[in-house]
Formats: sequence, C-alpha cells, structure tokens
Amino acid sequence: MTLPNFLRTRVRWILIGWMFAISAIAYLDRVNISIAGSLIEQDFHLTDIQLGWVFSAFVLGYALSQAPGGRTADRFGPRRVVAVGAIWWAIFTALTAWVPPSASFALALLLAVRFLLGVGEAVVYPASNRLVATWFPSQERGIANGIIFAGVGAGAGIAPPLITRINAQWGWHWSFWVSAVLGLAAGAVWMFLTRDTPDRHPWITREENDYIKAGLPVKAPAQEPLPWSAIFGNRHVIALTLSYSAFGYVAYIFFSWFFIYLVKVRGLNLKASAWYGMLPFIAMAVGSPLGGLIGDWLTRHYGKRVGRCGTAMVGLALAGIFVALGTQADDARLASLVLAGGAGALYLSASSFWSVTSDIGGNSAGSVSGVMNMGNQLAGALTASVTPLIAARYGWTASFLVAAGLCIAGSLAWLLVDPNQVIARDLKIGQAAPPVLFRNPC
Repeated sequence: MTLPNFLRTRVRWILIGWMFAISAIAYLDRVNISIAGSLIEQDFHLTDIQLGWVFSAFVLGYALSQAPGGRTADRFGPRRVVAVGAIWWAIFTALTAWVPPSASFALALLLAVRFLLGVGEAVVYPASNRLVATWFPSQERGIANGIIFAGVGAGAGIAPPLITRINAQWGWHWSFWVSAVLGLAAGAVWMFLTRDTPDRHPWITREENDYIKAGLPVKAPAQEPLPWSAIFGNRHVIALTLSYSAFGYVAYIFFSWFFIYLVKVRGLNLKASAWYGMLPFIAMAVGSPLGGLIGDWLTRHYGKRVGRCGTAMVGLALAGIFVALGTQADDARLASLVLAGGAGALYLSASSFWSVTSDIGGNSAGSVSGVMNMGNQLAGALTASVTPLIAARYGWTASFLVAAGLCIAGSLAWLLVDPNQVIARDLKIGQAAPPVLFRNPC
C-alpha cells in the first residue's frame, strides 16, 4: 500500500488516530452498561447498590490487571497485546447480554463477566503508552496522549444517544452485541496498521524515523523492564498514582452514575438525559487534546515542570471548582452544563499523567503507566459502589462535593512530581534518578 505524500512522514499520527478509535470503542463498551442500567435493574431485579457492585466488578478487574497488562505490553509489544485485548473484550461484552436474568446465580454470573471484561480492557492504555514512548519524541507526547484520551470522551459521548436508541429499538441486549462487533473490527484494523517500533513499519520514511529517534530520551543500555521494586518505590510514581486516583474517582462518577443521576435525581426524561448526558464526554473529548497542546507548548517554552505539572495542577483544580458549583445549580440543564465543565477541566490534565510516565518510564513505560492507572481504576471501583452509599445517607450533593475535594488533593500531589527524573533500576526506595537527557532538546 502506498501512502499519499502528505502522510508519508506522519505514520505515527495514523497510529495515534486509530488508537483514538480503539479508545472510543473501549469506552463505548464500558459506558453502555450505565446507559442500560435502569433496564438491567428491572430485568435482574437489582437495587442501585447492587448495580453499583456490577459497575465495580468491571473496574476491579480492570484495575488489578493494569500493571500486568503494562508489563505484557513492554515484553510483547503493543501491536499483539491490543489485538488480543480487543478479541477478549468483544467476547465478554457479548456475554454480558447472554447472562440469563432468571437464573438463581444471575447476579454472580453478571459480576464475573464484567470482572473478566475489565481484565481484557486493561491492556489498552498501558499498551498505548508503550506505543507513544517508542513512536513519539518527547515534545509531541502531550498532544499524542491528548488525542488518545479524546477517544474516552468521544466513545462515552456517543454512548447516551446511540445506546438509548438501540435500547428503545431492539432492547438493551443489542447494545452489547453491537459494541462487541465494533471491538473485533477495531482490533483487526489495528493489527494491519501497527508495528511495535518505527524500524519495523513498512511505511516509515528515513526522515520520520530520524525525527522520532532524535527526540527520544537517551535509553539506558539494559533493555529488560524495570524491576517492580524500582517502580513501586519511586516517589514520583507514588505521587502520580495518588493524583491519578483522585482523577479516577471523579471521572467514574460521570462514567457510572451521571446518566442515572440526570434521570432519577434531576428528573430529566430519557430523551433529554441522552442529550445532556453527552455533555461531560464532549467536554472530555475537547479538554484532552487541548490539555495536550497546552502542555506541549508550555514544555517547549518553559520546561516540563511548567508544561506537564502546571497543566495538570490547573486542570484538576478547575475541575474541583466546577464540580462543586454544579451541585448548587437548581436547574437540571444548567447543572449539567456546569458539571460538564468540570469533566472537561479534569481531562485537561489527562495527557500530563501519561506523558510523564512515558518520559520517566522509558522502556518500561507500559509497566509504569499500568501501576499509575491501577490506582486510578481502584478509585473508580470505589466510586461505583461508594457514590450511591454517600447519596443514600447524605444526598447526591455530598457525593459530588467529595469528588470536588479529591480534585483539589490531586492537584496538590503534582507539587511532588519532577517529570525530568527518569526511574533507574538500581535506586533505593524514594531516591530520584539523574535528569533525563535528550539528543535533540525540545
């Protein structure tokens, strides 16, 4: 296959474009259950708290598999790992629709299927971070990660009107079968398009390959992945993980409960909820690449402490303010807009987390980002189950105010992060490595 001239030195952006599509489909797969949640509750005779267990089962499987998924991507490369993951999650997405509601063990079976779906989807973002670490010079990693995480907002944003329409037309089971087919198709295209390194890609030009290599951090001679002790004991990884845990807690309120909140608490009908339920995810899709662009520009002009840490701190702090203000709006539509602003501000910070783990992780970027994302997803599992408990005891306003407070805490955690410190394999716990050097300063 011959590429058009304008794409011949932009193969890396083709790969990121398809990673955006995979990211969108992955989030469509996971958000569809929150859109169909009310119908599933009726069929399975579940309470909100039991439905929260179903949400948490997915996130728990997803969280516990993050670090192993990242290490697998480091060892076997993102091409095969993402393809196998796509097949896995397509199977378990379809199986969600085949769980018989009348069975005496239906809830347990539903929990098991959702847990295993989470295991399969866990490879997506650590593997994508490994791709970015190999294919992108440091000065472009903000926008590359921003595009990938714009897929989160795109997939989750498409979900409310699409899944609502499918549910109304054919029943909730069909929304899972459609998502499964999309996942299989995305995995097949990924295998065709992608190679693990630029040197192996048949479309790469010498010009693009040289440009990529010139902007990569200097690698340590050893190619073996970092030992887990060096990753878990690194203070920058610990601070990133704590901050990303706060990020995850807040994000999962939107992924798990926002649509149900609009219907049950704010009193919007299903049609209005489908459209207003899109707003946070549209904001995420805009905020993620915007944060990447801002972060890259600031990094080029003022360094990584300003470009990566500063962008993340401001985004998280703004998210806390918007989420708190959204609880005070009496009108449901105005509340939706303000809360959507919080979701968009939150995702201004998304690319900073993944760009920093690419830089400090090097050949172990998948493992490092997997550890960080494990914290994010464990917090998300907590959100799925704890949010309805807080709401039942103290009201939904309290649930959102807890999230706002965590945004501020996550913002402050970035004060402890130095994105110029690469993780060394022989460090003692908590010790920082020397600053990373670049062949071509960004």
